[in-house]
Amino acid sequence: MPLQQLTRETPVTPGSQSAFDYDVAIAGGGIAGTTLAASLKDSGLKVVLIEALPPSVAASRNQVYALSLLSGQIFQAVGVWERILPKITPFNQISLSDSGQEGVRFQPADLGRETLGYVGEHQVLLSALQDFLTDCANVTWNCPAEVVGVDYQPDGVVVEVQSRVEENPKTQRIRTRVLIAADGARSRIREAANIKTRGWKYWQSCITVQVKPEKPHANIAYERFWPSGPFAILPLTENRCNIVWTAPHEEAKALAALDEAEFLVELQKRYGEQMGRVQPISDRRVFSVQLMQSSRYVQSRLALIGDAAHCCHPVGGQGQNLGIRDAAAIAEILTQAHHRGEDIGSLGVLKRYERWRKLENLTILGFTDLLDRLFSNQFLPAVILRHLGLWGLRTLPPVKQFALRLMTGQLGRHPETVKALSVPSSSSL
Repeated sequence: MPLQQLTRETPVTPGSQSAFDYDVAIAGGGIAGTTLAASLKDSGLKVVLIEALPPSVAASRNQVYALSLLSGQIFQAVGVWERILPKITPFNQISLSDSGQEGVRFQPADLGRETLGYVGEHQVLLSALQDFLTDCANVTWNCPAEVVGVDYQPDGVVVEVQSRVEENPKTQRIRTRVLIAADGARSRIREAANIKTRGWKYWQSCITVQVKPEKPHANIAYERFWPSGPFAILPLTENRCNIVWTAPHEEAKALAALDEAEFLVELQKRYGEQMGRVQPISDRRVFSVQLMQSSRYVQSRLALIGDAAHCCHPVGGQGQNLGIRDAAAIAEILTQAHHRGEDIGSLGVLKRYERWRKLENLTILGFTDLLDRLFSNQFLPAVILRHLGLWGLRTLPPVKQFALRLMTGQLGRHPETVKALSVPSSSSL
């Protein structure tokens, strides 16, 4: 259902046309949206977070994310890291290989760190952020509720919010200085603002499933490339692993439809024997993947973050990290502008965020697209090129370090709040 175009003759409640009910309205209470709200805790700004699902339902999604070192630093700077770290798994080695060829192993020593990243489940991350926000006096939760209408005015935004409580639904209009769309890849707010996107859907789908290996996973993350697509193994707590298995659409559907014994045979072929036999312990989930970049991230009174602004192939586990970086970046921009007495919803202020994040995100989108296309085929020039690339990673330390810094979020501009922090590790608590 498209968003309504609001009329300005209708009174705004609560408050009046000349008053702001909030400084910042965030539409979408996923990880990007809640990270932004948490990052604004000490900003002096009054924030409302609008989420269509009850908190427990929003947190119940069965997803797993690879978190970069920078994402850990951002959460540490926000103050939520100590709630997250004990419940996620650091990985201390990355193994990258191509169809049985000699691969590359990345170690923390390659970066002078104690770990290379983390693997966290959606429920752990979002629940920790939700709990943290209960202590943020400047943040108001409005959920379950959804944005059903928006009117962008010269000095503010009128947002119509409809409660999703079935027994007593309510509609109210609030006035805010700026609206942040964190409402996902199919963002209705982005579409209503007529912000175009560029990109494509891949010929592949991903199968995800959790498994229990016979032997310890040793906190190693694997990325194995097959002609059909990447196959990732991410270590989880309690000696579990999360599989992200990419294959052409029809092959992925056929694999997902196999009975458990047949599926296990195919899974073990790609998983290998380094951890012994594996046993699936969750349902299989299949989803298609796409690359998408919004033509612009901002307009006057509106900014897009996370999947509302961009999407990438899951190879390399970069998607959620981009949204976390977006949230930290725009939080810094808004806070600094507020302290300078600037209009935080003005195009000039919001353009600072776009200049910061758009090109950096495009770089990662291009990197993941190149990885997938280069390794997901048997075209001879591509095979030669990727073998040369793996050789360079094994034998040329500057090449290896550059690739590792890109994957772990150490390249590009960092928020001021994290620059003075040490990289968080299991010994930092």
